Amino acid sequence: MQLYQSNPIKIYNSLTGTKEIFKPITEGYVGMYVCGPTVYSNVHLGNVRTFMSFDVIFRYLKHLGYKIRYVRNITDAGHLENDADEGEDRIAKKARLEQIEPMEVVQRYTVDFHNILNTFNFLPPSIEPTATGHIIEQIELIKTIIDNGFAYEVNGSVYFDVHKFNETHDYGKLSKRKLEDLIHNTRELDGQSDKKNPQDFALWKKAEPQHIMRWPSPWSDGFPGWHLECTAMSTKYLGEHFDIHGGGMDLKFPHHECEIAQNEAAKGQTPVNYWMHANMLIMNGKKMAKSTGNYILPGEIFTGENTNITKAFAPTVARFFMLQAHYRSILDFTNDGLLASEKGFYRLMDAINLLDDLKPSNASSIDIQAWKQSCYDAMNDDFNTPILIANLFEAAKYINQIKDGSETINADDLVLLKTTINAFLFDVLGLENVTKAESGTDKLSGAVDILIKLRQDARANKDFALSDKIRDELAEVGIQLKDGKEGTSFSVN
Repeated sequence: MQLYQSNPIKIYNSLTGTKEIFKPITEGYVGMYVCGPTVYSNVHLGNVRTFMSFDVIFRYLKHLGYKIRYVRNITDAGHLENDADEGEDRIAKKARLEQIEPMEVVQRYTVDFHNILNTFNFLPPSIEPTATGHIIEQIELIKTIIDNGFAYEVNGSVYFDVHKFNETHDYGKLSKRKLEDLIHNTRELDGQSDKKNPQDFALWKKAEPQHIMRWPSPWSDGFPGWHLECTAMSTKYLGEHFDIHGGGMDLKFPHHECEIAQNEAAKGQTPVNYWMHANMLIMNGKKMAKSTGNYILPGEIFTGENTNITKAFAPTVARFFMLQAHYRSILDFTNDGLLASEKGFYRLMDAINLLDDLKPSNASSIDIQAWKQSCYDAMNDDFNTPILIANLFEAAKYINQIKDGSETINADDLVLLKTTINAFLFDVLGLENVTKAESGTDKLSGAVDILIKLRQDARANKDFALSDKIRDELAEVGIQLKDGKEGTSFSVN
């Protein structure tokens, strides 16, 4: 018997707004599609958080014994600047500004995306299709939607007729928006648009003469609308009706709403049983924004080269920090939060690394089977990683108690404890067994802490020349000391 047969999962379905028992369309098999990045810039931390949530979901479904096809796309064309139907293609704009080919932009930032995810110990998806690799499928999909009466062509561009669709379907059912409200809150067209109504969205856009990325179609040389690619690729690889579609909360409207409309207009059925959305990431209580400096790139976490953090952190510590929040909750990325997570992570690893030294007794004073079930119960409840991590800390407490002799464990339970901890900590959560002594960042931190202590001693002895010398020479090698009410911290520049 597979683990999934004894571990029913409850998933919060954004479509219904409730937790539902997960029942795959085909027993033992799961099809999951997640909207991937638009590769025109370095992947940002909010993206990483979303993809990490689905990496853990992918890992847990595999752990339970499901055969899973996980599809995560790369958007390399069609995503315009304002997420609507005007402006430049984001990739083409970047290529124009840097005077390189669009596919050079795509290659550079796809490599960056993969490097960052590999550093965070992500599993690769089963399939990673690209928008430009599926132009033919998107053109065929548009033809079907036109034939079914839900799209129209004007001056070489094709638009989805939202009003016509809403006469027989429910546009807005995922985001809980009513078309009447959307109409009321939308400005009138300025007379220069080809759309019949402001709510209509592009399936195909005719390329202007200066537009670099273009393909031939029955309507014009142009490019597909952003929403269309996910409909084409998800149904190609997972079928017209599949189990899970995921992405960030910001994609619920209009992107995912348009996906549903396109599928229903073309295929006559709703495409997905369970819609899942990861919540947003903020920083220091505010929205991340390059313009305000309240911003950090994933790579800067590993080097400490950002003024919002006081030191470098190991990738697995940053992963641990993010998994301590539930995927549907807002996560506030702070230096204090990272420091607390780092302390907890190494405490957990120190306990785990005692497992091989434990001596079994004749009997167990701890119910390991009940503890194991609590780990499954946490993940079965909408993939609740914070509760799972709390249970793993409980296991760390048991390990230390067994080590000091205040609790006992028999041989069978010791094997069960080891296998369960390894399964959840490393296979499901995707963490890595890095100790504080092994972490290069902590070696640097330890060395600088020694110098900070020497500087404090110098100041206490009124040897200000030595105090200043330590500070200035550290600054020369890129280590800035910061004196504050709670002591001295440092950052690496």
